[in-house]
Amino acid sequence: MTMQNSFSEKNSETGRPADDSYLECGLPEFLQDSVQAMIEAWRKLDAGQEYLRWDCDYCSLQSDINSAEVNQLISTEQAWYLREKYLGMERI
Repeated sequence: MTMQNSFSEKNSETGRPADDSYLECGLPEFLQDSVQAMIEAWRKLDAGQEYLRWDCDYCSLQSDINSAEVNQLISTEQAWYLREKYLGMERI
């Protein structure tokens, strides 16, 4: 399945794309940078490497998500998608 096809498939309940990764499209550059740093941090940790800046990357991403949301650069839906995917947070 190509990425284009996954975006054209719809969730029958919401009418939104079935693949939620569309929520990462159009993120501000500072937020993209923080996401990439967190991806790299998780990669290092998953590989068993000692990485002492993990908590800094985590807090930076959380702060950048919050800032982008408050300043209406991203939607609340996008913010929670990012928190769940990259920070392991759960919306209750």
